[in-house]
Amino acid sequence: MRFAINHITAPKLSLEQFFATARSLGLTEVEIRNDLPDIVGTVKPEAVKAAAEKSGVTIVSINALYPFNVWSGDLPSKAVALADYAAASGANALVMCPLNDGTKVSFDDLVAALRAMKPILEERGLTGLVEPLGFPVSSLRTKKEAVRAIDAAKGGAVYKLVHDTFHHHLAGETEFFPDRTGLVHISGVVDPAVAVEDMLDAHRVMVDASDRLENVPQIRALIAAGFDGPYSFEPFAEEVHALAHPEAAVRQSIGYVSSKL
Repeated sequence: MRFAINHITAPKLSLEQFFATARSLGLTEVEIRNDLPDIVGTVKPEAVKAAAEKSGVTIVSINALYPFNVWSGDLPSKAVALADYAAASGANALVMCPLNDGTKVSFDDLVAALRAMKPILEERGLTGLVEPLGFPVSSLRTKKEAVRAIDAAKGGAVYKLVHDTFHHHLAGETEFFPDRTGLVHISGVVDPAVAVEDMLDAHRVMVDASDRLENVPQIRALIAAGFDGPYSFEPFAEEVHALAHPEAAVRQSIGYVSSKL
């Protein structure tokens, strides 16, 4: 397995500290963000690229362009700016998340957005990582629908899926798309009281023996199907962000997952 780490796992660490932590864990693939923490808004892309090269890490993605499937207002200019930043920082891809507020977005609008984004990515040598969100309020819940839209937009050479174990579980999706997947996000939910339909980002912690999302079976299925890309830790829970020693928590989770495979 190729483990990776998303900066949201340890958002209190500076960029340089985050890269150093990844290397200390034996990892060479990382994801940076434009929200928590907002690296895109606070660090020049050239500085990000230099820090990554110095640390010996690869930036597999920047999270995230939102809401990518509503191609109106300032979204097109935001998309260009983020793609420019990604290219200048040496990142390989942009994560693209759909509108997630209960508003429906038509399939045609989804396809139109993918078509519009395609040349922006192509011109900069970037991959678009489409991440369906499994929440009941999400406008794009399943990978199956995302694949259908990517194919309708003739975007198979530019777009890959993010298989997020949390969203896969929430959407009740059973189908895997290993050949169409570019990145896997892993996180666990251990709260025994919360119903699946009520699970939120705030419930997402590191994966351990109490995990309710079936991370290990999902990972086994992806490996068996031939997926060989990175599995990136992406916990959103405040209790994870507040950890004094996030490296130890990641190391423990890596050990747990690895022991089950």
